[in-house]
Amino acid sequence: MHLTPQDHLFVLTGAGISAESGLATFRGSGGLWNGYRVEQVATPEAWAADPALVWHFYSQRRRNASSAQPNAAHVALTQIEHQLGDRFYLCTQNVDDLHERAGSQRIHHMHGSLFQSRCTRCDQPFPDTALYETAEALPKCIQCGAPVRPHIVWFGEIPLDMDAIYRKLNRATILLVVGTSGSVYPAAGFVDIANQQRTRTIYVGPEEPLNRQAFDEILLGTATEVIPSLID
Repeated sequence: MHLTPQDHLFVLTGAGISAESGLATFRGSGGLWNGYRVEQVATPEAWAADPALVWHFYSQRRRNASSAQPNAAHVALTQIEHQLGDRFYLCTQNVDDLHERAGSQRIHHMHGSLFQSRCTRCDQPFPDTALYETAEALPKCIQCGAPVRPHIVWFGEIPLDMDAIYRKLNRATILLVVGTSGSVYPAAGFVDIANQQRTRTIYVGPEEPLNRQAFDEILLGTATEVIPSLID
């Protein structure tokens, strides 16, 4: 991927890049997600119905993510960022911290962060790596005493800071999409915005995405195979 001094690179990563580090993707076989139905653990209605179950699930995810390690694709994206500096922007649909642990700094988690929580009343996120696996352990806000929830964008909620994402997308000359199926919006629509601006669009993944016709280039292969090869 040849980059000129004028290029601004917008990278969108999805579950596929984390899967190569051994983390389960959002939806497993049979409509299950890590053994749970999405409706049980990843919606506002699930939280209202059974916060203990929701926290048990996300505690499991925290434990799994903590034991995973960044892979060659995470590291390669960090190297590209070092080359481009402020002309690089990484928007991820993933909630793990593998990009950060690989060294990425210019990163936005549009679906929230697994290692943050927030008060349901104060609405302020804060770092949190604790495990809450029983009803007795459910966290409360130290300021107001209200329940604390995972800082995750659940199904039916709006992704975080979309205005900032669109500003970066509008400046991009290249859009690189890695390991996402093209089925989850609004992220799946980023390529359409890029096409309106005549931004060069590249997809990387082991299979073609659902919106494959929208991309200028499709690079088939795993992220750990393809992304390191893109470094000049």
